[in-house]
Amino acid sequence: MASSSSLSERIDSVKNVKQITRAMEMVAAARLRRAEQRIEALRPYADALRRMTRRAVEGAQSLPDIPLLEEHDSIDRVGLLLVTGDRGLAGAFNSQIIRAGERRARELRGEGLEPRWYVIGAKGAASLGFRGYELDGTYSGFTDRPAYANAREVGQHIVSTYTEENVDRAEMFYNGYISPMSQIVRHETLLPLQQADFLGGDDDEEEDGDESDEGGEGTGGKGGEEGPDHSRALWIYEPEPGEILRQLAPDYVEISIYRAMLESTASEHGARMTAMRSASDNADEMIDDLTMQANRERQAAITQEIMEVVSGAEATTG
Repeated sequence: MASSSSLSERIDSVKNVKQITRAMEMVAAARLRRAEQRIEALRPYADALRRMTRRAVEGAQSLPDIPLLEEHDSIDRVGLLLVTGDRGLAGAFNSQIIRAGERRARELRGEGLEPRWYVIGAKGAASLGFRGYELDGTYSGFTDRPAYANAREVGQHIVSTYTEENVDRAEMFYNGYISPMSQIVRHETLLPLQQADFLGGDDDEEEDGDESDEGGEGTGGKGGEEGPDHSRALWIYEPEPGEILRQLAPDYVEISIYRAMLESTASEHGARMTAMRSASDNADEMIDDLTMQANRERQAAITQEIMEVVSGAEATTG
């Protein structure tokens, strides 16, 4: 059974840990608020670029000769870009991205394809390296506060690997931010743009319909029902859609990666805040348990001393 002195040392140690976890929780909360503000500031621009790129694809009579739009003749190698963090102590934040990437890699191998690994964040790179994977690209040192220049560096590398046919498709995994308590793993196709998610129907379509109503041509709510030809008729392109696509394609890849970085950063701070709060609560419970145990030990020691005094007195009087 532990002595009173050892229990006291353990209580002091747990209290020190609790102070650290409380401080880390407060720091994560402050950084989370800034990350949320950056996401809110980026979303309108990212959504506008997404809509513009999709409309340019729809408006082009024939797709121009742009490498990022061209699908390779055969799919042999698939690049997997995993967005993780540089630090740990964030619950399952990093591990769930790594597990999702490994599941996808197993699926690709089952289809006879070769996965190629590209990792943002020191934790993800270290974990995959420990598992014996060969990494074709690692990027770290900026996940706490990513800048657009970091996204451009990663985007240019991914674009060059695709245009040089080192990979035939590029996919991305990252933690999408929902709330401090909830993050969801998102899987997106980056390249080729013909397979990118922005070409499919999404929540931007409703907004497109609202903008068509503002065209003043009496379309009302029927703009989405008259087909893509009518949608293209509402737009005049200068220069031609093909030239616009030539300029927008690399920007779309970079802004997609940047948005994923910001979402991942907010998710990391939220996960760390939640993990540190849970650790502090566990420390409180441990302190209560150790204090109760120390009180029992003290009470038992006092009772033992009283019994010894009484036994000594009875022996003397006897």
